[in-house]
Amino acid sequence: MTQRLTNFINGRPVAPRAGAYFENFEPATGKAYGQVPDSDEADVNDAVAAAKAAFPGWAATPASERSRILVRLADLIGERLEPLALAESTDTGKPIALARAMDIPRVASNFRFFATAILHTESGVHDADGEALNYTLRKPRGVAGLISPWNLPLYLASWKVAPALATGNTAVLKPSEVTPVTAWMLGELCEAAGLPPGVLNIVHGTGARAGAALVQHPDVPTISFTGSTAVGKWIAQAAGAMFKRVSLELGGKNASIVFADADLDVAIATGARAAFLNQGQVCLCGSRIFVERAIYEPFTRGLVAAAKAMAVGDPSQATTQFGALTSAAHRDKVASYVELAKEEGGAVLCGGRPVEGPGARCRDGYFFEPTVITGLDAKCRVQQEEVFGPVVTVTPFDSEREALEMANGVAYGLAGMVWTRDVSRAHRVAGAMDAGVVWVNCWLLRDLRTPFGGMKQSGVGREGGTEALKFFTEPKNVCVKI
Repeated sequence: MTQRLTNFINGRPVAPRAGAYFENFEPATGKAYGQVPDSDEADVNDAVAAAKAAFPGWAATPASERSRILVRLADLIGERLEPLALAESTDTGKPIALARAMDIPRVASNFRFFATAILHTESGVHDADGEALNYTLRKPRGVAGLISPWNLPLYLASWKVAPALATGNTAVLKPSEVTPVTAWMLGELCEAAGLPPGVLNIVHGTGARAGAALVQHPDVPTISFTGSTAVGKWIAQAAGAMFKRVSLELGGKNASIVFADADLDVAIATGARAAFLNQGQVCLCGSRIFVERAIYEPFTRGLVAAAKAMAVGDPSQATTQFGALTSAAHRDKVASYVELAKEEGGAVLCGGRPVEGPGARCRDGYFFEPTVITGLDAKCRVQQEEVFGPVVTVTPFDSEREALEMANGVAYGLAGMVWTRDVSRAHRVAGAMDAGVVWVNCWLLRDLRTPFGGMKQSGVGREGGTEALKFFTEPKNVCVKI
């Protein structure tokens, strides 16, 4: 039976005003399994109006009460882990085991973290030489426009929704039209948690219609977007002209630098995980690996062996480690970059092609083999442009300086990794990498208290911890004459 989704506006499910829908496809099968509202400006206007009306009451709600509701929402997400994980896997093509172990638990953690963080905020007081006291208040900004991507749909949505609501803002969430189901389920959970109507509204649809209307709406002073650099540039221009506050978490072309003194086995295993987790569809994936020449051959052999061991499987099976790409168009894009790599002189050591899915159910799914490529110049297109798929390049280096020049020689600066047993080198190289996040001898260890974001064309603004609480609030100085 075809599942028809609805928008969530003012605390209730609402059909799109124009009655328009488009099909939602399951990546593992290539078949349509649902219909998504093709919302437009009228639906966005309804959602913004509901959020604007709810803002005064929610902003005036004591922090302890906002915290209680959001903690309850975190509990409900934990209780619904299995259906949420199944929806995430069906929508994205990722292994259900990954959704169970990482995506959905982190959603609950995000809501719980920000729900409790607002109970521990503080403000400094400045004594103006005994003449006056100055202190700073932080107030919610109003309606926040939140636009989340398709690769980690509910997790990255919660990264925005949780701090926005915790600080007293109301919000309109526009999830990716490719992976809408978990956001649709979030609306139901918000209602069950006791979130007042209009505090969170969810509008489905394309970026060109619903997303653009949200970005340009005059009653939305705050925009948080995660997605492509090209769309981020347009949002920066459109929102900048309206003096909106904007956070943009954009593309990545992340480098991993492996020195000869690294723990080779750990570097290979983690390098493979960093390259191929979620089929390489994570903005933090390490898609460029630079290896000191002394260990280049054994590292490359180990990485190829690890890639070959990742058998493509049905995402609905608990034992599957490597699932489907999220859309046919994206699969074709990844394939085009492998062909480009061959034209640029690269050698494909394993993978490199779309494959038929396992079993009758997945025969027409969007599957692509884990791919390792060598022999490419660091300045070629495949090493410069974001592929966002299971394709990793391996390049040797002879000096620390050369490694840093290649690692930093791209337009992006989101994340990086350093592998070495030399503590001084670890600090020195990590500090020199043009990246907002650098992991040393590990990958994807996250502390929600720390800021998160990129440099250069990987975005502007920071999320996470107190940075997110500041982003969604407006500082106001109060000066009291003594």
